[in-house]
Amino acid sequence: MQINNLGFLLTDIKRLMRREYLKSHLTMTPMQARALVFVSRCEGIRQVDLAEMLEIQPITLARLIDQLASDNLVERRPDPKDRRAYGLFLTPEAAPSLKEIDTEIERVRKKALHGLTDEQIKAAMEALTAMHTNLSNDSTL
Repeated sequence: MQINNLGFLLTDIKRLMRREYLKSHLTMTPMQARALVFVSRCEGIRQVDLAEMLEIQPITLARLIDQLASDNLVERRPDPKDRRAYGLFLTPEAAPSLKEIDTEIERVRKKALHGLTDEQIKAAMEALTAMHTNLSNDSTL
């Protein structure tokens, strides 16, 4: 099937990668894994900011963080700048889960990039990075 619509193609690739990830032996959902990875990259992030990054409602994120906290993977700590807010931090128990997530991400990545040359992969990443930068910029063209 030939797909000539960039948005459709990117969305479909994301769907197929998610489907492949679901074949893994991991016990957490893709959204839980994404949240855990984001917390690992931005320790201390406030829940409201993480919800925005994940494009989910704050109440949905609160339940997701409740689950990760009950699994002892993240903890909420009071934000020293805002007594109403909490920052999210990894617990030491998160390290094995993050390693498993990385292993699954690598497996899916290898499958997605199978048959592409290093040059093709580099060009695709450069193009996607430029598109990300363009769309992240609030200026209009």
